[in-house]
Amino acid sequence: MALSMEEATAQLTRAGGMFSTDRIDIRGVTTTVWKAAPPTLRTVLDMTRAHGEKDYIVFEDERLTYAEHYRRAATLGQRLVAEFGIQKGDRVGLAMRNLPEWPLIFWASVAVGAVIVPLNAWWTADELEYGITDAGCRLLFVDAERLETLEGKLPALGLAATIVARPVGPLPEGVREFTEVLGEVDPKATPPKVALQPDDEATLFYTSGTTGRPKGALGTHRNICQNLISAAFLRMRAALRAGNDPMAGIGGAGPSFLLSVPLFHVTGCHAILCGTTVAGGKLVMMYKWDAQRAIELIERERITTFGGVPAMVWQVLEHPALAEHDLSSVTNVAYGGAPAAPELVRRIQQAFPKVESSNGYGMTETSALCTTNSGVDYLERPDSCGMPAPVTEVRIAGPDGQALPAGEVGELMVKGPNVIKGYWNRPEADADTFRDGWLRTGDLARLDAEGYLYIVDRAKDMLIRGGENIYCVEVEDALYSHPAVMDAAVIGIPHKVLGEEVGAIVQIAPGQQSSEDELRAHVRERLAHFKVPVRIELRDEPLPRNANGKILKNQLKQEWALAPAG
Repeated sequence: MALSMEEATAQLTRAGGMFSTDRIDIRGVTTTVWKAAPPTLRTVLDMTRAHGEKDYIVFEDERLTYAEHYRRAATLGQRLVAEFGIQKGDRVGLAMRNLPEWPLIFWASVAVGAVIVPLNAWWTADELEYGITDAGCRLLFVDAERLETLEGKLPALGLAATIVARPVGPLPEGVREFTEVLGEVDPKATPPKVALQPDDEATLFYTSGTTGRPKGALGTHRNICQNLISAAFLRMRAALRAGNDPMAGIGGAGPSFLLSVPLFHVTGCHAILCGTTVAGGKLVMMYKWDAQRAIELIERERITTFGGVPAMVWQVLEHPALAEHDLSSVTNVAYGGAPAAPELVRRIQQAFPKVESSNGYGMTETSALCTTNSGVDYLERPDSCGMPAPVTEVRIAGPDGQALPAGEVGELMVKGPNVIKGYWNRPEADADTFRDGWLRTGDLARLDAEGYLYIVDRAKDMLIRGGENIYCVEVEDALYSHPAVMDAAVIGIPHKVLGEEVGAIVQIAPGQQSSEDELRAHVRERLAHFKVPVRIELRDEPLPRNANGKILKNQLKQEWALAPAG
């Protein structure tokens, strides 16, 4: 029998049950937490031994079982401590695309108390250099492409070592190969003993800043481990809401997840990698996103869940080869990280009538998961991003910080054990963003009378292209550095698949000349490729501004008469 939201929540959170909660003090703030959450990521890694010879990582024709992965992670952890002197709290940089070595390095590092620093593999050399030096990384793991990107910069970074996975050609001086560092795998290895606590620092993910350089979001073991239980709760609550058995599939083969998003974002790392790991599932990794290849892998590996950002789901749904393959194994299509049109859920239902689709809201500062909308609730409210788990609180705040009533739009604020500790060495940003345990998200939202969350707009000057956050000021600064640019405004161009693309309107300085191609090349030299405007309009006259001098971007969008592309 289907249950109401209140009934389903009460049934799952009853005292003594799997989802019972407690109230504890976290850095001076009383916070609701899951009692059953693993205390640390080291605990999660140790739990994986129970999965034995089940497939864990699949990459192309390579397969790695849980047992073999544990042995390798434990052996690597020993090397980190014994050979490189990595101690609790040391930062270990990780800059590579999705490769089997990525999870191995992640788990080995956090298990010995190091803080893993996943760096955006799309970044330029200057951006990577900034992340490595800002974090103070002692050790750096890269792939062949990132090694090439950083060539010439490595000697000045002060690293104990740079270790490259799957190198191509001879190695530069001072760079070591991953397989050589790992060495012979000890069949009885366990990670070195380190005294870890739930609120010890574990991850440092860089998130684009509205001004200046990106900020390092400092996450704890508790942040991630609590969200693992929240994700399980939200899945089970959705099952109860639909009248299904919430324990169906528990203890079986486990989920099989097609990893189509980068591990260097919290969605890929926290939600997918860690979530699949704790469930004993199979993680099928793609070298790069390709809808045709995704369809083939779903069929070959009997994938139960695929998704990523909405753009990827659209590409699968509209691919001409879709009907030629058996995708009956799919039970869930999950996506987030970018605006999703309500039309998408209807298209999913047409293509996969028995599949449950879900959307949600989260950010780096909430350790990926904040709210989820799935099952019958998503079908009824496709424009909502759902509700949080009971340990996470959300509220809509007015200009004075006080909670607004249902239906009114204000800034979304979040509180819970999933909210990060703070920003790395940014006390001013901490003071502005974190207030008495509440995170100011910068997003404008509203709650309906039943508590469902709706994101209305982004208060920060940001656009999202295929799941990648792009802060307009960063692109504008790159344009301003060109001598011909007098003024610049970056706006989002609606795109059916990517959500948004980057567009720019530029005023050319008197007596100067330039072209769209020249300015695009100028930005490309300074920023990652996904931040380069796909369209630049050149103007001689000043850009429209209000009385306070702020550029009227809404007017510029109207002048462009933007229609969805793609």
